[in-house]
Amino acid sequence: MMVVGDYNGRVGAALGKAASVPDAVRKGRQNAERAMEPVTTLGGTIPHEVFAKYGSAKVLLLPAKPGTGVIAGGGVRAVIEAAGIQDVLSKTYGGSNPVNTVRATLKALSLLKDPQRERARRLGLDRIHTPEVTAPEVEPVEAASTEAEPVEVTEASTETSTEVPADDANAETSEPVSEEVSGEVVATTEPVVDVPTAEDESENSS
Repeated sequence: MMVVGDYNGRVGAALGKAASVPDAVRKGRQNAERAMEPVTTLGGTIPHEVFAKYGSAKVLLLPAKPGTGVIAGGGVRAVIEAAGIQDVLSKTYGGSNPVNTVRATLKALSLLKDPQRERARRLGLDRIHTPEVTAPEVEPVEAASTEAEPVEVTEASTETSTEVPADDANAETSEPVSEEVSGEVVATTEPVVDVPTAEDESENSS
C-alpha cells in the first residue's frame, strides 16, 4: 500500500502489484497519485469530529488545538501527515489490517465538511439564484478583401480620324466668290460702225 500527498490538503493511497518490489512500489505510487482527493482542513486541523469504517477497521478522528501534533500511529499517521494536517487526535478500533486502516482513514477524511458551506446550506443561501450575465452579441466583422478587382485594359486606337472640319468642307464645296472693286465701275463698250442705207445714199446724190 502506497500513500502519497502534497502536504497541502490532497492525499491518496493505492496498491501496486508487480513481479519485483521496485516495480510494485512504482505502480503503487502512480496509482496513488491518480487517486488523490482534496481534504477539508481548518487552521491546521480538521473542522469537526468524524468516524468511518472500512471492513473490520474503524477510525475516529478528533480536532486538536495548535501544538498538539498528530496523535496517531501506523497507517492513520501516514495518511494524516501526507494530507498536511498538523494537529489531530485519532482512535482506531476493530481489525489491525493496515490496508483496511488506511482505507478507513481516507474515508473519514472524505466525510469532512466545510463549516461555512454547511452554515450557508442551513440558511438556504446556497439556493439564492444568481442571474447570469451574458456578454452582448457582437456581429462578426468581415475582413477586408486584399484581392484587387480585375481592371479591363483597352487598347488605344491608332487610327486617325479622316473627318474634315465643317469649315473646310464648306470652303471646298462653296462657289467661288467674285471679287468686287470698291468705288469703281468699269464699263466696256465696243466701237459702233454706221452702215449707210439706200435712203442715205439717195439723199447724198441729190
